[in-house]
Amino acid sequence: MNNYRKFFSLIIFLFISTTQTFSQITDYELGSSLRNRYTQQTGYFDLSDPDAVNIKVAVWGFVQYPGKYVVPNYTTVSDLLSFAGGPNDASDLEDLRLYRTKEDGTRELVKINFNDVMWEQSLGSKYRRIPNLDAGDILVVPGAPRLYTKDYINIWVTIFSALISLSILILNIVRN
Repeated sequence: MNNYRKFFSLIIFLFISTTQTFSQITDYELGSSLRNRYTQQTGYFDLSDPDAVNIKVAVWGFVQYPGKYVVPNYTTVSDLLSFAGGPNDASDLEDLRLYRTKEDGTRELVKINFNDVMWEQSLGSKYRRIPNLDAGDILVVPGAPRLYTKDYINIWVTIFSALISLSILILNIVRN
């Protein structure tokens, strides 16, 4: 009985050590895993195609659902923006940034105008073409929070109520 335990523990040890040694984190996948297809973790979205080579990309910034995405290799920048729920109203669509790591380890920044993404098919040869997504790309949608009329009203009402409260406090202190 003791020999069986030693044998099974040796088999389990070898299995765990070989899977950890040979498993690598890559940005490419062949097909998709159907067991995790319908479960979603926060910030990780699996939109892979079982019949295609899938790549891992990320979308950060002023979009509805920022995070990491597993998408087919034929996904365009506009598709990726759509998967992320689209840009927020505070996003700067004239200055999309695509960060890419090349094979030699250098990093490249590609600035993209949203109009180029929207009208990609009608662009002439004199305009810059939209780059295809590669594995490991990071799309950043920059922006700044915008204040609307209701936000300004909220700020002024808060300041006004604080001043009234302070003046009431001072009057109560002076009376006593």
